Amino acid sequence: MIPETKYQTLQDLIKSSTMEEIIWINGYLNGLISGVANTNGQPTNGHAVNGHTAPVAVKKMTIAYGTETGNSKKLALEFTAAAKKAKLAVKCVALEQYKPEDLAKEEYFFVVISTQGEGEPPETAKKFIQYIEHFRGRLESLKFSVLALGDTSYPLFCKTGEDLDERFAALGAIRVIPIVKCDVDYDEPAENWFRQVEIEMKGSAPARNGAVGIVKTEVAAPAKKSAKKIFDGRIIKTINLNDRGSAKETYHIEITTAEEMDYDPGDSIAIVPSNLQIVVEKIISISGVDGGTEATAGKFTGTIRELLQEKLNICYLLTSTVKKYAALTGHLIPDMRLDLVDLLRIYPLQNKEQFLAVLNILNAIAPRLYSVSSSAAADSREVHITVSRHRFMSEDEQKYGLCSSFLGDLPINSNLKFYIHRNRAFKLPASDRDIIMVGPGTGIAPFRSFLIERDINGADGKNWLFFGEQHFQSDFLYQTEIQQYLQTGVLNRVNLAFSRDQQERIYVQHRMYEHGEELYQWLQNGAVFYVSGTKDPMSIDVEAMLLKIIGEFGNKSAAESIAYLELLKKEERYHKDVY
Repeated sequence: MIPETKYQTLQDLIKSSTMEEIIWINGYLNGLISGVANTNGQPTNGHAVNGHTAPVAVKKMTIAYGTETGNSKKLALEFTAAAKKAKLAVKCVALEQYKPEDLAKEEYFFVVISTQGEGEPPETAKKFIQYIEHFRGRLESLKFSVLALGDTSYPLFCKTGEDLDERFAALGAIRVIPIVKCDVDYDEPAENWFRQVEIEMKGSAPARNGAVGIVKTEVAAPAKKSAKKIFDGRIIKTINLNDRGSAKETYHIEITTAEEMDYDPGDSIAIVPSNLQIVVEKIISISGVDGGTEATAGKFTGTIRELLQEKLNICYLLTSTVKKYAALTGHLIPDMRLDLVDLLRIYPLQNKEQFLAVLNILNAIAPRLYSVSSSAAADSREVHITVSRHRFMSEDEQKYGLCSSFLGDLPINSNLKFYIHRNRAFKLPASDRDIIMVGPGTGIAPFRSFLIERDINGADGKNWLFFGEQHFQSDFLYQTEIQQYLQTGVLNRVNLAFSRDQQERIYVQHRMYEHGEELYQWLQNGAVFYVSGTKDPMSIDVEAMLLKIIGEFGNKSAAESIAYLELLKKEERYHKDVY
């Protein structure tokens, strides 16, 4: 606080000043704080206002992004270009490349980050998040804001962005703009957030919360609520692509709608499955409740049976949910993931009333994403997906993925609801560009979409496909179509890897190396490289092999090979859609 006499003098000065003079005073005080003006009242640099020179402090900002599908990166790059056009001092960096120890040197730090799966950060941002979580210093000179991308269909919507926002504030950083949380239709709220960033950086932001330096901390609501377009679909075809004797079940599923859809190759559809009735009845039996009893769980209301079957996740519960169950029931339960039926069986409830409390700790059923394997250019009222029935062991028992089993078991003419999930970072290039596609297993799905689209549009660019599975006889997905595309010239090259057809395991990355010299030449000629399928280990092994090919056939050192790959990413010529 300042003495009352000085405070009164300040009030008198403000009352007797014009708005332009107040702006000058504000700039002068900012200049003093920033060291731009000296104590004799002479600014060291600035611009004239009513014959006076108002100090101008050059504000510097960093836009950092953490991305999985590329949406955060796309926005960050667009914002950076807009900031440069507005003559703002800005740099853009991926969180995977950012040195967290540099945070103490930052002035303004704006983060665009997505949330994956069950509230997890993007793979590329995990090291940065871990650093921030364990950081024990203070960041009181840092000004920040977070733009969080997510999907409201998931229970832990925008959790990564929320956690980062709260952590920065806890470390003493100044939140200059409240966090904005975006649903899948993020364009408008993201643009509104960046407008606030520009206002802040240009120094014309209005006083926050009625006083200088006091910033509201509530989450900002988007100017317009994002609304997903929910389609009513009907299954018209389901084919098991695996032949007899295969250890796998992979379904080609065709869905039709009464209205036209607007989707692009590389996009996905999001489907919310129902729980198996047999499992629901088992839960009701173990708990001893009446399945017809009306109950409320979070935002859902209905009978217990309806909630368990259509609304609540009862399969492979999050460890956080298991911990809540343990706290609720008083059981000591190891840090693990279990189905609700196993929890009830192994760690029983004390009474039926306790079961109603359990309903309120369960998350909503999250949608599952499946890459489209069709093209709207062929039929805008039809979408195809490729679904592998997921198998895993839990408590020494064979279990199946909820949505893959749900879809595989749905009979023809069954109805289901879905929405389109855009993937703006996994798109076809210009029609004259060559593409290399690496898609083993269900990773073939988006590339089937690519090939249909390029065939319909008569694209001039060459197409090279690497596909792999276990056995040629039983696991060659879309074999007839691939052979036809090869015969008609839509596919220029196909290389196959069937890992179990010989004693030595052969995978797609090995086929890449066998044709490494030509693959490198395609890259040199401007080809765009895509990889789709399982993240670990497939996509990791493919990237390692790509680096080896670049080094060996490009005659480059390890560091030069990494730089070459980074250049491919920067030029948007290396894309991953992995899970």
